[in-house]
Amino acid sequence: MMNSLGFDKLPEDTRVVVAMSGGVDSSVAAALLHEQGYEVIGITLQLYDHGDAVQKKGACCAGRDIYDAKRVAENCGFRHYVLNYQSKFKESVVEEFADSYLRGETPIPCVRCNQTVKFRDLLKMAKDLDADCLATGHYIRRVVNDDGSAELHEALGADGKDQSYFLFATTQEQLDFLRFPLGDIPKSETRKQAERLGLCVAMKPDSQDICFVPEGGYADVVRKLRPEALKQGNIVHIDGRILGKHQGIINYTIGQRRGIGIGGGHIENNEPVYVVALNPEENEVIVGSYADLAKDVIYIQDTNWMQNVTNLQDAGIKVQVKLRSTQEKSSAKLYCNDNETYIILDEAQFGIASGQACVCYQGTRIIGGGWIHSSKKTQ
Repeated sequence: MMNSLGFDKLPEDTRVVVAMSGGVDSSVAAALLHEQGYEVIGITLQLYDHGDAVQKKGACCAGRDIYDAKRVAENCGFRHYVLNYQSKFKESVVEEFADSYLRGETPIPCVRCNQTVKFRDLLKMAKDLDADCLATGHYIRRVVNDDGSAELHEALGADGKDQSYFLFATTQEQLDFLRFPLGDIPKSETRKQAERLGLCVAMKPDSQDICFVPEGGYADVVRKLRPEALKQGNIVHIDGRILGKHQGIINYTIGQRRGIGIGGGHIENNEPVYVVALNPEENEVIVGSYADLAKDVIYIQDTNWMQNVTNLQDAGIKVQVKLRSTQEKSSAKLYCNDNETYIILDEAQFGIASGQACVCYQGTRIIGGGWIHSSKKTQ
């Protein structure tokens, strides 16, 4: 008889390392597994210097969160460790975050963190502790087929909290070792379970910002790490006209309308202008009309696939894609050959930004995806 985590042994003989951020989700995941009789070891990562980082509510992995995770473990009665991953996090996530903005991209550091520090380094640590698996509080489902192979699927009834977009880079090898205890329950139920279990974090608010970015001020972080990011350049209309000056392309994102730094009257009928592209080679911010934001071909790189998608240059395969975490899925076709991987959307989308993820689904299953490096309009 398999236990609830899929192992042919008793829960008390099954060692589970749980990644605990100090928030309600991972705390409930750990507490529920402990209640079910599993040998739980909680691990919290110290990812940055708390003297330099923001001291505020709503930021994960801050000093308060480490304390909260420790309290949950102590009250439940399972082991808990804090690991200092500051150097790993700075190299793999923070430095890449800054460099990505200098390349004219809009990065997603939470995906990079899952891809490197959490699902690479922490997973290795879990294996070093002779754990049978690593569990997290993510809202996503791991579905096991009759042949024993595992698939990654969207969460069910997660009150809009599905986190599949952020986990597209999970490899099949990682998925075989991972478990997601909250994938089948809504967030509201998680809160109820936290109250029932008497957890100190039951009413703790969810983290909203990137953990190392104070109050959403990403440009301040980039300026501190890369002072050259403040280099002045031209704001150029898509037709070639120079409309003004900018104080660094890191202050602009694709689709931005407000705060561009130029007045009206530059487009026929005085229509508003939008940031439609960033040109880091020439240090230019390119602006145009809303229609200029429309793209229906997306080129992706650094891909990860959980099913075979090779040699799809002829017919391609039908998929649904997400280009932002909060966006509804769009119908498309995926093409892949030896030279490039690209997506053709059934309908053009607006504001597609390099550095974002393009995540591919078939139904509720995540088959993989990649990082957007360019896009275009076919007509």
